[in-house]
Amino acid sequence: MFKKIAKFLKEVRQELRNVVWPTKPDLKEGTTVVIAFSVIMGIFIWIVDIIFTQVVNFVLF
Repeated sequence: MFKKIAKFLKEVRQELRNVVWPTKPDLKEGTTVVIAFSVIMGIFIWIVDIIFTQVVNFVLF
């Protein structure tokens, strides 16, 4: 059992050496894209919510 665990950890270590880690500029760019997209989607959902609220209020009242 311990041999299997040791083998697993050795393979994990080998795989982590193959990972291409992002550079700091790449990380900043990716973070900026995610934040911008989140803000845009939040505004879009807010607008759609306002429209649906107005439609429901019009139909019910």
